[in-house]
Amino acid sequence: MSSAVRIRPVWAINTASGSPLPARLLELLVQVQACGSLQAASTVLGLSYRHAWDLLRQGESLLGGPLLSMARGKGSSLTPLGAKLVWAQRRIEARLGPLLETLANELSAELSAELAPSLHGAAPALRLHASHGFAIEALLAALSAQGVALEHRYASTVAAAAALQEGHADIAGLHLPEGALEAVARARYAPWLGETQAAQPGWQMIHIARRRQGLMLPPGNPLGLSALIDLARTGLRFINRQADSGTRLLLEGLLAQQGLSGAQIRGFEQSEFTHAAVAAYVASGMADAGFGLETAARQFKLDFIPLASERYFLVCRPATLQHPTVQALRLSLQEPALREQLNALPGYQAEGAGDVSTW
Repeated sequence: MSSAVRIRPVWAINTASGSPLPARLLELLVQVQACGSLQAASTVLGLSYRHAWDLLRQGESLLGGPLLSMARGKGSSLTPLGAKLVWAQRRIEARLGPLLETLANELSAELSAELAPSLHGAAPALRLHASHGFAIEALLAALSAQGVALEHRYASTVAAAAALQEGHADIAGLHLPEGALEAVARARYAPWLGETQAAQPGWQMIHIARRRQGLMLPPGNPLGLSALIDLARTGLRFINRQADSGTRLLLEGLLAQQGLSGAQIRGFEQSEFTHAAVAAYVASGMADAGFGLETAARQFKLDFIPLASERYFLVCRPATLQHPTVQALRLSLQEPALREQLNALPGYQAEGAGDVSTW
């Protein structure tokens, strides 16, 4: 049985009178920002133009201010109030989306386990614990489209490695920086992925992509930041990834190379759980800088300064490579269509996707 449970974040605003904003208004504003017109946004959402206008006017009446600015021949744009609502929506989705997806997958797996005795021929899906990333999302979507069942849970790299070693996962998604910091990262994972017994082959790595990480900055880089040392400026507000994430480990390694520490950076211990959530935090004006993937920065129209490249891959035991699901996974990674999709992600390179090497 493949995962069928879906959970998505939904939030609501009640006005002072207690009246809620109309359903789908936030969706409409998000699409107006993306499409540049109310008509196009209505089409995307399957709404009539008249219904879209009604939603907009109801929202403006309840909030006491305009949400949309329209000019003949120039389409539609959000007012500052409308833009704030959209940023709130995108930040909620960025922060909660992967967590809710993990909860949905866990619930689906539990239901599948309960029903398995009644399902003839039902086999348990392989379990993937992976740090969150855009390439892994694309891979999972491709497998789902093929009907390949893979139970997945988003987790920090340390948690994924521990789950693999302890038998709670069959595959773990990790990333290693290229260059001098690779040895530092490998040492961090050594308690779970250290030396295997001489009679056993080592952990196997399925390459997915190379990707860039660096500083995420507001459009135009108003503070003129150019290097990690700039994060220690007085008054600068930083947003970080959570402890035990591979991105946090990478940043700490880069700082150490330059004789810096997180204690010098205001907000270093304030964290988000995904790259998109970090980008949304910066884009909303709550931080002056963040650190993460270029793809997330570009999605939120932020400036980006690349500071490191790394390899993202899946780790498993040698025997797991022979599992039909893993064979399908590797074939998907080798397909030109998926590689093209990964290469289209800013900062990603899919050359060698699907190749296997030893840890």
